Amino acid sequence: MKYQIADAKKLVVKIGSSLIVNNSTGEIHREWLQSFIHDIVQCWRRGQNIIIVSSGAIPLGRRHLKLKNRVLQLEEKQAAAAVGQIKLAHVYQEMLAEHGITGAQILLTLDDSENRRRYLNAKNTLETLLNLRAIPVINENDTVATAEIRFGDNDRLAARVAQMIGADHLVLLSDIEGLYTANPQLNSKATLIREVTQLTPDILAMASDSITQYGSGGMVTKLAAAKIAFSSGCKMVIAAGKHFNPLMRIDSVSEHTWFIPDTTPANARKNWIAQHLKPKGNIVIDAGAVTALFQGKSLLSVGVKAIQGEFHKGDAVCILNLEQKEIARGLINYAAHAAEKIKGLHSSEFEKILGYSAGEEMIHRDNLVLNRSENK
Repeated sequence: MKYQIADAKKLVVKIGSSLIVNNSTGEIHREWLQSFIHDIVQCWRRGQNIIIVSSGAIPLGRRHLKLKNRVLQLEEKQAAAAVGQIKLAHVYQEMLAEHGITGAQILLTLDDSENRRRYLNAKNTLETLLNLRAIPVINENDTVATAEIRFGDNDRLAARVAQMIGADHLVLLSDIEGLYTANPQLNSKATLIREVTQLTPDILAMASDSITQYGSGGMVTKLAAAKIAFSSGCKMVIAAGKHFNPLMRIDSVSEHTWFIPDTTPANARKNWIAQHLKPKGNIVIDAGAVTALFQGKSLLSVGVKAIQGEFHKGDAVCILNLEQKEIARGLINYAAHAAEKIKGLHSSEFEKILGYSAGEEMIHRDNLVLNRSENK
């Protein structure tokens, strides 16, 4: 089966430093980047949601600050990132604007993906930008990150972002065509693996460190990204980024590696909600709301009869019928104190009661898993 970027609904693309920074000058490789943006525009115009995860800030800032070609101290990396990031963001904004597209800059740390509240804030911001047809450009927040909380590479950052927004395709543009049986730069007999459906010990053993001048991630980090992608039901492809129009090239040649999970982002998310999250409270709903849920609808506050327990926005809760039987689980859009105030009300009253609205649904159907045995 041929997998294509054209099939993606939500697409995350990661670019490494060695692609965006010209090795000889230490400046942005503008001609290559323009060809990449051309590909992004093509995807955007056919209705795909796109996020770019871009490295390059540290090498750009390093050259501008005239830091010598040596291992930098953490503080020097942070200073270089601060200088380079503004240059990087400007060129993206400039090139996207030429096509009438709004770019947005977001800087993340590992803590932002593991702290529940920060995770939700980042997720909501990204989803709002995508709904507004903007293209977020993400990098690791090297200016404040420390060795203990850094992602350490943008491969895993891109995979976390893909997981966060429920992306169905993740592209890692690399300095080689894909996953080989051995490092092709060191072993002439290495062969390209075109499809991976399981991350077996043999597959994981094929990874080797990057030897490029600017890149910090090698095949080890790409396979770590693949683990995240597999767990979230996201297809991932490692492809050569050195060619012009690298995204369009993926759909026209076969020299790359696709990682194909056995589930979809929606199913992976629902399994995560059902199996891996501990409920923090209960929502009791009336018979009409029960019927609506089993018809595939979201849980609206008008059908909520009682709030039990203490929970925050984004926590998992059990949904009970009037007989106190669990009929579903889901991620709540409102904290317990807010849910208590709006239960039984229509969404048009949220603003007046709470002073804000976090959406008309108390639990969106995409964040809800039904217990089919209780469909009464």
